[in-house]
Amino acid sequence: MPQLALPTTAGSTVDFSSLTGRSVIFCYPKTGLPGKEPATAWNEIPGARGCTPQNCGFRDEYVNLQRAGAKHVFGLSTQTSSYQQEAAERLHLPYLLVSDETLGLTHALNLPTFDFDSETLIKRLTLIVDDGVITHVFYPVFPPDKSAADTLAWVNQHPPVK
Repeated sequence: MPQLALPTTAGSTVDFSSLTGRSVIFCYPKTGLPGKEPATAWNEIPGARGCTPQNCGFRDEYVNLQRAGAKHVFGLSTQTSSYQQEAAERLHLPYLLVSDETLGLTHALNLPTFDFDSETLIKRLTLIVDDGVITHVFYPVFPPDKSAADTLAWVNQHPPVK
């Protein structure tokens, strides 16, 4: 992982390269806002829908991921931390959401993206990072609501080296 401090919904920063142990970092395009329907074109983009169910899946599997050896779980998008904060509070997320609004990490890792409504968004994927090194990538991720369960199954089958 590149050495890069990214803002989180806790008001702090995180540098994925410096984290010890196993981290699960799931990337998603963007969460919506309550009461605001997404543009019709959003629903026509393969893989765009499902960010809230994906976040809820990781919320629901959070304790199980920890038991399986994941020391850290993060959600990552190109939205600002203030935008992400609304989703973190509304969905009662036990993990931090991380903002790559400057696309620093996205460009450094050459993550797959798509453009929508003058925004660059990360396509849905999950990184398994052990002591700052990417050891597994889930891509593409489908369906989004099964992402956390699929990640948990893999983590259970591939425990971190101690």
